[in-house]
Amino acid sequence: MTDFLQTLEKEFEANSNAQIAEGQKAYMRHQFEFYGLTSPKRREIQRPFLAQSYLPPKEKLHAMVKTLWQKPQREYQFFAQELVFKYIKQFSISDISILEYMVTHKSWWDTVDYIAVKLIGPYFVLYPEQLDTYLEKWLASGNIWLQRCCLLYQLKRKDDIDTFRLSLIIQRLLGSKEFFINKAIGWILREYSRTNPEWVKDFVANNELANLSRREALRLMDR
Repeated sequence: MTDFLQTLEKEFEANSNAQIAEGQKAYMRHQFEFYGLTSPKRREIQRPFLAQSYLPPKEKLHAMVKTLWQKPQREYQFFAQELVFKYIKQFSISDISILEYMVTHKSWWDTVDYIAVKLIGPYFVLYPEQLDTYLEKWLASGNIWLQRCCLLYQLKRKDDIDTFRLSLIIQRLLGSKEFFINKAIGWILREYSRTNPEWVKDFVANNELANLSRREALRLMDR
């Protein structure tokens, strides 16, 4: 694991760009350090590290993710979540702990949205018996990023979306003053309007959504 991470670090450092890094830091409100790698460049560097033949054993995944998450440069967190994605077919029921860790540490939309949609969503498909426990825990937590995950884990499910559960989640979060919650309510409704616009129209008409949520939910239908 040490050699794997040291080699990755050398590649990131060798391709760093201080000017780009300053812009990235400013965009993220100076919450994180950056190497200044553009997304295409970072993915080019990462590619061999994410090749199936080079992946570390699954039992090392949690430790590796935590090591990457503790590094100051944001590129390491981006890499970590894409590394976890490589193991989604091997998820065990206990892997919810590392997903929860990722959401609640160095939290911001740029990682949380990926984790919610691409990691937590597939996890709950594999382990639907975990849904009630964790959704209730996260909704009650007061942590806006866990709550955002409750909204977004179904984002790309189209016809398979559980509208009953989605309704209950949104209704639990109505009245929130948090931008990232109200934006996510609108986002999931807008995305579902591509599949079932009538359901979304009816839901919006019958619930007291924040103006931001309402505007986002109806955006595709108001064109």
